[in-house]
Amino acid sequence: MSAFIQQLPALIGVVIGALGSYWAVARGERVRFRREREARWEERRLAVYTDYARALKRSVTLTYRVAAGLGNDPHPHPLTPEEAAPLIAEATVARDPYGEALLLLGDPEVVTKAREWVATLLEMEAFLRERTENPRTWQALLERQRSGREGYYAAVRKDLALPPGHSARWPVLPVPGSTGEPGSRD
Repeated sequence: MSAFIQQLPALIGVVIGALGSYWAVARGERVRFRREREARWEERRLAVYTDYARALKRSVTLTYRVAAGLGNDPHPHPLTPEEAAPLIAEATVARDPYGEALLLLGDPEVVTKAREWVATLLEMEAFLRERTENPRTWQALLERQRSGREGYYAAVRKDLALPPGHSARWPVLPVPGSTGEPGSRD
């Protein structure tokens, strides 16, 4: 019995070491699992944010082309409202699923900024449906759309902890019949 008592401290040390080792490994696995899960969701959110922006930008580009056909925009590939109608309808239908995914996975601030951006797009489409020929009003809508897009991208970058990005504002020629001040194209 005295040999057992002499070995008892070593045995207790082995048991404590095994329990400590198990606890450290289990905790490390939980941390790794949580980190991997967060990375997966972050990748999915980035994909949703990108898909939504791409779908919205397709609609925006179509509005530029229709506006050019009405004399409001210098886009080099104008479309008549009749030519654009099925393309706009297709773009609208295509962006709806991306909007639903955004609502499901998006950060509330990103969703709010997306809503502001798309609301301006809807105003642009309404302006064009009325066949308005007013380059000044069109330029004001473009500026609001650009600001909406910048706000959306800023919210996305904040949510995903990305560094600040480019404003994506490119200088363009003035719209015929406008004030002669160069606008910007995005």
